[in-house]
Amino acid sequence: MSLWTRITEAVSALANGEGLSAVFDRLRTPPERSVAFAIAVIALGAKMAKADGQVTRGEVAAFREVFQIAQEDEAGAARVFNLARQDVAGFEEYAARIKAMFGDDTDALCDLMEGLFHIAMADGRYHPAENIFLERVAEIFGLKSSEFQRMRCRFVPGAAPDPYQVLGASPDDSLAEVRKRYRALVRETHPDRMMARGVPVEAMRLAEKRMIDINRAWEQVEAAHRG
Repeated sequence: MSLWTRITEAVSALANGEGLSAVFDRLRTPPERSVAFAIAVIALGAKMAKADGQVTRGEVAAFREVFQIAQEDEAGAARVFNLARQDVAGFEEYAARIKAMFGDDTDALCDLMEGLFHIAMADGRYHPAENIFLERVAEIFGLKSSEFQRMRCRFVPGAAPDPYQVLGASPDDSLAEVRKRYRALVRETHPDRMMARGVPVEAMRLAEKRMIDINRAWEQVEAAHRG
C-alpha cells in the first residue's frame, strides 16, 4: 500500500467524522508515523496558507516540492488535498494531537516546522499572519523560542542568516564546541535518522535544504576563526 493510499484512508476517516485522537492513535508507530507526518504538513499547511487570506498556486507547488510527488501518485495527492480542505478542525487542535503523538521527539517536530516554513515562503513573502500562526504552532509543539528563531532565520529572507544561530551555537563558543554542534546537526539530518522519526522518504528535500544551510554556516564560522 503506497504512502498516498494510506494517507488518503486516514484523511478520509477525518472527513467522515472520526476524531483526531482516534486517527492519530493509529499512526503512532513506524511505518505509520510517516503518514502522520504527511497529514500534519497537509492539514497545518492548508490552514496556514489561508492565514494570509489566500491560497496561492505557489503554496500548493511548495507542498509538491517538499514531498516530491511522483506522477503515478498525483491523483492520490490531489484527493488528499480535497479531503483536507473539507476538514473543519482548527489548527490548534491538529497541532495539539501532533504534539501528543510525537511527544518529546523535538527533532520530528522541527522537521514538521521546516515543512511549514517552506510552504509559508512559497510566494516569496512572509506574512505577519503566517508568523503568528507558526509561532503558535511552535508554542503548542513545546519548541524553544531559540529553535523557532533558528528555523526562521534560515527560511525568511532579509539579513543573511547568522551562522551561529543556524548551528544553535553562540559566538562565545570555542571552535571545538561549534564543531561538536555542527556534527550533531549533520547526524540528525541524515536521511536514515529522519526516516526513523517519521519523515517519509518522499519528503527528503527537507534534509537536503537543511544540510546545505548547516554546511554553509559551518564554513562561515570556520573561515572566521581562521581569518
